[in-house]
Amino acid sequence: MLRKLLPPAGPSQGLAVAQLTNAIGDGAYYVCSVLYFTRIVGLTPTQVGLGLTVGWTLGTVASVPLGHLADRRGPRGVAVALAAATAIAVAAFALVRSFPAFLVVACIYTICQCGLVAARQALLAGVVDAAGRTKARAYMQSTANAGIAVGAVIGGVALQFDTEAAYLIAFALDAATFLAAALVLRRLPRVPGVAKAGKGEPVLVVLRDRPYAVLTALNSVLMLYMPLLSVVLPLWVVGHTGAPRWMVSVLMVINTVAVVLFQVSVANRVHDLAGAVRIVRLSGLFLLAACVVFAFSSGNQAAWVAAVVLAAGAVLQVAGEMMLASGYWEISFGLAVEGKQGQYQGFFGSGIAVARTLGPLALTALVIDGGAVGWLVLGGLFLAAALATGPAVAWARRSRPVPSEQAV
Repeated sequence: MLRKLLPPAGPSQGLAVAQLTNAIGDGAYYVCSVLYFTRIVGLTPTQVGLGLTVGWTLGTVASVPLGHLADRRGPRGVAVALAAATAIAVAAFALVRSFPAFLVVACIYTICQCGLVAARQALLAGVVDAAGRTKARAYMQSTANAGIAVGAVIGGVALQFDTEAAYLIAFALDAATFLAAALVLRRLPRVPGVAKAGKGEPVLVVLRDRPYAVLTALNSVLMLYMPLLSVVLPLWVVGHTGAPRWMVSVLMVINTVAVVLFQVSVANRVHDLAGAVRIVRLSGLFLLAACVVFAFSSGNQAAWVAAVVLAAGAVLQVAGEMMLASGYWEISFGLAVEGKQGQYQGFFGSGIAVARTLGPLALTALVIDGGAVGWLVLGGLFLAAALATGPAVAWARRSRPVPSEQAV
């Protein structure tokens, strides 16, 4: 089974193994961290939420300069250092006994995590040729989902014991997996850093790249499917449908299993920017269809009918998700300026962080309060962002040299 999740031997396999390794630890951490901080440390849920919001906000801001550092110094060394620093930050959570300490450690943790994503993407661009980057990224996504699922089971065991020792073992596992990932990344080929910007040349070029900023914003809108899965659908299932509560878990299983099994196959359909634009447009249609189906799951339907409708919506949603991811991976790499992949990937990732941060509140107000109309508005928003991707890519192409065979 593991061999099917990993690409053939080479740099892509190393990146996938590193992703799988630290995803297992992250899965355990995500499941039990909030309960550890509230039940064991004694923080309030508001304090935990505030600390994480501040941390992820700082991480989002730091991702571009840390990505630039990866470009300048070489992405392998920066990725290894940030993976090790993340491990130390996770271990430091065991020493937290107050809100100020939690805030400091949370900020270090999130900044390292965001910087690691940017550096790892720059490393991928450096060790994998342009034609294979989207497929390599698909393998990483597939292994990440598999790893998080395994880690979540481990975290669930810690939750069952509900003791300080059990939670700390889960944290120790997370720290160990980041150290292991650092060792795996260390074995990948070295990618040399680029020269310092010349006199008069902006250091952070991406901040002046308006077409790329628009594409990042459009992707951020489309990435609202993430809080849709983790926050909105659980509330919708419990409060607005007659489906059993355990359907929340079923919907998550459908998503996870589908990505693990089919993400690479979907990514194989994307070979250039033109193909990326086409598949993003198609993803918008699937996400719109998913929202329409979810809207029909409410009301006084029998439990089994509501469950079937929700499952159908989940299938449409994950299909749209996999298409969207494959298209925008190609776009994010293909339109980055040569030698600036770190800062470009850091900037692109910041849009995803914005969706995760602002999405829960915005979507809760739109869908949970708005009901079926809210679902239709959200579906229309997905479609509009997907359709706008083509003109934005064309604009970006006009502002930089891109091989003619990638014409949209």
